[in-house]
Amino acid sequence: MRFGIFDHMELGTASLTELYEERLRMLEYADEAGFWCYHKAEHHFTPLDSAPSSTVFLAAASQRTHRIRLGSLVMLLPFYEPLRFIEEICMLDHLCGGRLEVGVGKGISPAEHALWGHDPATARERFEEAFEIVRIGLSDLHRESEAEAAADADGGRVLESAVDQFRRTGSADRVPRPLRTLQRPRPGFWYPGNVDYAARHRLHTITAGPPPAVRHAMDVYRAGLEQPEADWNPGVAEPVIGAQAHIYLAATEEAALERVRQAFGAYHRNLTRLWRQYDVSIEGIDPTFGGSFEAAMQFNALVAGPPEAAVEHIRRMAADTGIEYLTFAFGWGDLTHDEIMASMRLFVEEVMPEFAG
Repeated sequence: MRFGIFDHMELGTASLTELYEERLRMLEYADEAGFWCYHKAEHHFTPLDSAPSSTVFLAAASQRTHRIRLGSLVMLLPFYEPLRFIEEICMLDHLCGGRLEVGVGKGISPAEHALWGHDPATARERFEEAFEIVRIGLSDLHRESEAEAAADADGGRVLESAVDQFRRTGSADRVPRPLRTLQRPRPGFWYPGNVDYAARHRLHTITAGPPPAVRHAMDVYRAGLEQPEADWNPGVAEPVIGAQAHIYLAATEEAALERVRQAFGAYHRNLTRLWRQYDVSIEGIDPTFGGSFEAAMQFNALVAGPPEAAVEHIRRMAADTGIEYLTFAFGWGDLTHDEIMASMRLFVEEVMPEFAG
């Protein structure tokens, strides 16, 4: 069993300077403890995410860690210029020593799209176009020699935007691209939330829910991998599917439940802030279950209790689904850095050893 970390990095009472430093210290600890990957979400104009530029924060994290893989879950491609995105991925992969994982998506918040000046109805179309350009732009970076790359930059070819060129030719070979990713052929792509789409294109993915739902998602995923429509993860021997949940551990069940009662409400308010502010319905897709931590625990979206509760949760998930990768959100709602670290230490010292080896 491998373990990862999922993080929104919600804005609380700490200053941004304090929050960033606290998260970096959390990552230093996670790196030493043996977590496999840190997955950073992306949201804008909301207290749900105080580090909306994943590449900036992950670049900082790359200098404070050595083993843990660093990734996005997800970068919202409709908000990016594809060619600049490619350049930043190349830079970041080198900065973290080839530990980069790239999660992509279209974003589920209509308000975020509208505030960026985009029609939310076109989000899927914009995502698909940007993702295709990114895949093409990254796919052949290592096929060219450095000499060929230099010739491309100095060869007097027609100046043309990457997007316009792609639309016209389906190729990006006229765009000078001196940067390369460290990983070859490129870092792995993740696409959460739609296991069928992920499987049909050999993308890593993350799912969630009670064991029967996770088991069904895994069945769909594995069936799709048997005869995928395309391989958008060349070089990845076996795509990964994981399951995600929020977690808070304390010495006793009573202490844990007393704290999450407040913290989960804060998480709900942060997550739904834009939806409420712009009167957009979140019904049917609210991962906080209306702010009910009891419902979240019932549907495996939240694990709260002593370390034994986490051990039981993981054993049940493994036995009922066969899952081999679980990600947990340790920092959420109004949990303080000290509370986050105390919960994580209980996980590292009393839960992870049960699944070592």
